[in-house]
Amino acid sequence: LQFTEEKLGQAEKTELDAHFENLLARADCTKNWTEKILRQTEVLLQPNPSARVEEFLYEKLDRKVPSRVTNGELLAQYMAEAANDFGPGTPYGKTLIKVGETQRRLGAAEREFIHSASINFLTPLRNFLEGDWRTISKERRILQNRRLDLDACKARLKKAKAAEAKAAVTP
Repeated sequence: LQFTEEKLGQAEKTELDAHFENLLARADCTKNWTEKILRQTEVLLQPNPSARVEEFLYEKLDRKVPSRVTNGELLAQYMAEAANDFGPGTPYGKTLIKVGETQRRLGAAEREFIHSASINFLTPLRNFLEGDWRTISKERRILQNRRLDLDACKARLKKAKAAEAKAAVTP
């Protein structure tokens, strides 16, 4: 009732401390930017949306995500196969072997980067959103409910005092 009356402008609302309001605004801003950074980093690390959905499902089911071959590793594999077809002794075959080995190392470095970024960057962001932010939201709801209870009690007290004053004036 108190909440509805406040929204309709029929009841007074106890204002929170300006410093606390500032902290709440900063917390909201932190949450919003953390969500955006998390999503965009996931897109950067895995541009394929269907692969991201698959990884998300594995994560929610607490299963290990199967290891994927990176594009660099796949290219290295094709180059090695082509080099074997052309002959490793031919100039083109030697070049394909060299470039293929470099691509394989690049692919392995990319895989390590993705793994490292996931553990060292994305995990803390997820922990904030799933842990700290939930706690902040819960405490915020509790504070809001307590404030509404306080304002409802203030309104009842004000009505009781007005009725008492009216009864004292009327003989």
